[in-house]
Order: sequence, then C-alpha cells, then structure tokens
Amino acid sequence: MSYSIGVIRMLTKRSLNEIVRVPTGSLPGVLAPTIFMLGLSAVFGRAAHLPGFAASDFRTFIIPVGLLQGAGFTGAATGVNLARDIEQGWFDRLAVAPLSRPTLLVGIVLSACLRALIPGTVLLVVGLALGVHWPGVDGLVVAYILMMGMAAAMACFAVTVALRFRTQQAAPLMQMGNFILTLFTPSYAPHALLAPWLQTVSDINPVTRVLNGVRQGFLGSVTWGQTWPALVALLGMILVFGGFAIRGILRVGVDQ
Repeated sequence: MSYSIGVIRMLTKRSLNEIVRVPTGSLPGVLAPTIFMLGLSAVFGRAAHLPGFAASDFRTFIIPVGLLQGAGFTGAATGVNLARDIEQGWFDRLAVAPLSRPTLLVGIVLSACLRALIPGTVLLVVGLALGVHWPGVDGLVVAYILMMGMAAAMACFAVTVALRFRTQQAAPLMQMGNFILTLFTPSYAPHALLAPWLQTVSDINPVTRVLNGVRQGFLGSVTWGQTWPALVALLGMILVFGGFAIRGILRVGVDQ
C-alpha cells in the first residue's frame, strides 16, 4: 500500500515538475481559458442585456465555462504527455514494474486534477479583477472541486485515446472530447434562450449539470439541489471514462 502511494506521489510530482522545467509548454493551456473569456466577452458582451439572460454581466456568465475548459485542456494535456512517454518507451518500462496498473492511472489522473488549479486560478484572478461577481467562499470551493473532477474525467478520456493510438498525433482527438461536451451545454446563453434541439441535447449532456454546479455561486447562492446533480454527473463520467482507461492500461503489453 505504501509502495503504491509512493508511486502515485512520484507520478504526480513528475507531472508538476514539467510546469517548472518547461513553462512555455504549459503556458498555452494556462492562458487559453482567460483569452477565451476576454475574447467572447468583447464580442458578445451585450448579450447579457437580452430578456431572460441569467446574468447582468456576460463575463460572470461565461467564466464558469472557462473553468471547465481549462480543466478539459489540462486533462487532454495529460493524455498528450502519456502518448509522449509511450513513444519514448518510458511508459512501457513503468508497465513492467512491480506495481498495479490502476496505480499508474491514479497517479496520472491526480496530476491532472492538481494542474487544473493553475489555469482556473489565473482565470479567476483576471475575472475578479475585471468585475466578475464574487461567488463566495462556498461557491469558490464548489467550483474548484467540480473543476478538478472535470479534469479527472477528461484525463481518463485522454488516457484512453493515448493508449489506443500510442502517438501524440492523437492530441486533437483528446481535446475534442472536452470541447464537444462543453459546447453542447447552456455555455453561451441560458437554457431558455437556446434553440429547441440544443435544449434537448444539453438536457442529456451530463456536463450541463457540472456547469450549473460551477455557475451557481456566480449567478446566485450555492444550494445542495444544484450541487449534488453536478457531483453525480461527474462521478458517472469518471466511472465511464475511467473504466475505459483501466481497460486500456491493463491491456498494455497484450496487444503489442
């Protein structure tokens, strides 16, 4: 047990060290959510004046989307890093080490959860400096928990893709999962203002519950009624994507 914890700690530390040693490699993923918020608010800022819009300020409405996108970018980057390790043969050496395969997955996913705090914090600092509504301590805690959970789910998805294709050229596919899931939610406009077909899709999309959970502190008060569906949706995604990831990691060395 202590050996597995040590391996998880090592994998997490290795991933975080990459930020210090190669900061330019992680800089695009850190800045992307902030650029996304600034660009969209500059172009669509007046949409907040539409009847039925849930926020008086478009930046306040859109910043939770940036938090989830930052988490998704981090999860995808984790998959890209894994694909690089596979190409260089480092991951295959880990796979033959005397440790359980799920331990490797936990270390990879945990590193994504921690790295997701960086773009999210940068985005929040910039947003609050520009007048985004303060979500309160409880809203901030819920937002961070859900953001880290989203990073874990997207990391599991990206790991599955990396183990399937074993190349960094699959990076666009790793990023596409988060982009599509976030796009088909009430991300840019309230649910009531969406086209009917998009309302139906967003109702089915589990990320809608996660987004509502992150957004609640920015648009109002935090309630358990909005929080527990977000946690359940996240748990479901982690179980599904994690199941595929564990299946892929258990087959390392079998299909080669």
